[in-house]
Amino acid sequence: MAGILSVHLSSNSRLLCSSLLSYSVPSNSQASFRVLPGMPLRSRFPRIYAFSSNDIRVGSSIEVDGAPWRVLEFLHVKPGKGAAFVRTKVRNYITGNTVEKTFRAGSTLQEANVVKETKQYTYKDGSNYVFMDLATYEETRLSDAEVGDKMKWLKEGAACNLLFWNGRVIDFELPITVKLTVTDVDPGLRGDTAQGGSKPATLETGAVVNVPLFVERGEEIMIDTRTGQYMSRA
Repeated sequence: MAGILSVHLSSNSRLLCSSLLSYSVPSNSQASFRVLPGMPLRSRFPRIYAFSSNDIRVGSSIEVDGAPWRVLEFLHVKPGKGAAFVRTKVRNYITGNTVEKTFRAGSTLQEANVVKETKQYTYKDGSNYVFMDLATYEETRLSDAEVGDKMKWLKEGAACNLLFWNGRVIDFELPITVKLTVTDVDPGLRGDTAQGGSKPATLETGAVVNVPLFVERGEEIMIDTRTGQYMSRA
């Protein structure tokens, strides 16, 4: 018959034991960890960076020659003779340069630890654009050079995705569509609108786009930030 073990614990021991027992491990044996409020997202989760060239997909982030690159296109090639390889077109996150790179099939690559965080563009301070994390109120500042042409579609209050690598911002993504007000518009030529007539219009951010003839000053319109083209009235 199995014996009965009686254990008497002091108050401190009971507290320690209670703390240990409150930590649970799921049935799949993967430990769960509580994320502390206010902890930066880019430091919350451990990641494994080494992966195979066979795992490359559009949107993958890889580190080559000490720089982060985003995969734009890829193609697995199996020639009649010789080893298989992966042909890619990649863009440097930092410089914006696009090049073609080839990797031997199955070779080990370094995955770039690029972390995406959502921030709200709040205001411009001199030559800096200020983005705020609405959960922690942490501010991130980007210069005119870092924002580049995207400033044409950047409106206060817009939610943008900032991309971090090694603790620094290397890029940011605008919303796919933005609503902007027309501040000035050229009268244009009142031609046949069925033929797709258009005229230039200046938006509140200073950007100039072609809009249909019926769009007037003071109207709000939707812009596709990927192409910079008019979509519709808001």
